[in-house]
Amino acid sequence: MILFSRSRIFLCLVVALTSCLVAKASSYEESELKWRQERSKRLSAPSGWLSLIGLDWLSLGRNTIGSSSDNSVQLNAGPAHFGCITLTENKTIIFEPSKTDKITVGGKLSTTPVTIQPDDENPTIIQSGSVSFFVIIRGDKIGLRVKDTESERRKHFVGLDYYPINPAWRIEATWIDYKPPHSINITNVLGQTSPEPVPGKAVFKYEGKTYELTPIDEGKDEPLFFIIRDKTSGIETYGASRFLYADRPKNGVVILDFNRAQNPPCAFTPYATCPLPPKENRMPFAITAGEKSYKGESH
Repeated sequence: MILFSRSRIFLCLVVALTSCLVAKASSYEESELKWRQERSKRLSAPSGWLSLIGLDWLSLGRNTIGSSSDNSVQLNAGPAHFGCITLTENKTIIFEPSKTDKITVGGKLSTTPVTIQPDDENPTIIQSGSVSFFVIIRGDKIGLRVKDTESERRKHFVGLDYYPINPAWRIEATWIDYKPPHSINITNVLGQTSPEPVPGKAVFKYEGKTYELTPIDEGKDEPLFFIIRDKTSGIETYGASRFLYADRPKNGVVILDFNRAQNPPCAFTPYATCPLPPKENRMPFAITAGEKSYKGESH
């Protein structure tokens, strides 16, 4: 009787543990699926990367802007004459809206010249109908990032492809701080190279070997940003790189969830200026997790 009771207790414990593990796995899969849905919504949103239709560089002096061929900066869509931007020697940027179309600057109807301050985080949006643009700075270049909510890429978005969700690719890495922080040279698709801050490195094991990944620090309130390449790149995944974001370390640990490895904007449009992975982040094995190559119209 005692043996029977102990056997039943042991069986109950096994069943309870198995149920707990199944529930945990199911919860993880649900969270990953939700993340993928949100990722797709962000990408295909009216202001998402699929709406990008142009990247046009400004010249010193007066730049006329619009879809008509008589402009010095010809856009792929929008009004024939959007207005003009004057770029001065000291990098002052002055936009003068066209008098023939309703042009908004920062959401307000504008008919007079306005000075524009480039800001990647909170750019001043200049818009007419479905087409808008804002000013960006890339190295010594100043340009216009042009978007259209009615872009063909956005209208014909075919969704994203992923490897099956695999909890084994959610890896706990040891975080090693750099004191003081280092910098690393990052080159973008334009061939421009700039130093980026590196707060430390994530050290992890895969199939018995130790590897390191180096993140870029985009600010204390932002996650760690890893630009990676691996043996799937150019075969099953986008050739140039994939991006991976991770929460900042807690108790010396960083979670690298490769199920959330994602394509850079350059995988979807030729008008993005994506960074390329440093040599430290080129893994000599296949990361069969996360986002695969985009099957729709891509760069």
